[in-house]
Amino acid sequence: MVRVLLIEDDRALGAAIRDHIAAHGHGVDWMQRLEDARLALETMTYELVLLDLNLPDGRGLDLLRELRASRNPVPVIITTAQDQVAIRIEGLNSGADDYLIKPFDLSEMSARVAAVARRSSGNPLPVLTVGSIAVDVSRKVATVAGEPVILTAREWVVLERLLSHRGAVVSKSEIEDSLYAFGAEIESNAVEVYVSRLRKKLGRDFVSTERGLGYQVSS
Repeated sequence: MVRVLLIEDDRALGAAIRDHIAAHGHGVDWMQRLEDARLALETMTYELVLLDLNLPDGRGLDLLRELRASRNPVPVIITTAQDQVAIRIEGLNSGADDYLIKPFDLSEMSARVAAVARRSSGNPLPVLTVGSIAVDVSRKVATVAGEPVILTAREWVVLERLLSHRGAVVSKSEIEDSLYAFGAEIESNAVEVYVSRLRKKLGRDFVSTERGLGYQVSS
């Protein structure tokens, strides 16, 4: 699962991209203005940005240059209707990782998103084994004593966040950030509910609670 910031002012296209990304199990926040995108980037941590070049309040390339000037390494895929080589070169020289020419196939977009995410991850999580529990995050497969365990999309989100910080305490707010879109209303007990479900499916001791701090999967 990756968390994607989608910056696109075309409502029909933006909704289609958002729904497609979410259907593949990724988190996605959709902004239609650069001002809102800057606020999101200051507030949240993203694994990928899908960036339109022409927005109501400015040029996407300006935001891209700001990110690179501040040494923010988040991968950026440019989406543009401008099919000129010069535009693509300018985007890549400004620090973009890839580009898509509109109109593009949503399946191709998903493949590009997955490829960039793989390149940027550097060290993907291996199969994790804890006692009789085995979790393969990349394939979304979990077993207990060799028997498959079915996890929901949000249970996987919580599990992946905990495993990516294995051995460290992950705060409730960090897990909430993974579960909810930027600015969405958060149910006060959501994290506790999903942690409880993981314990029921994977074992009571799989996730420990550090009171006042958060949750932890042992290293």
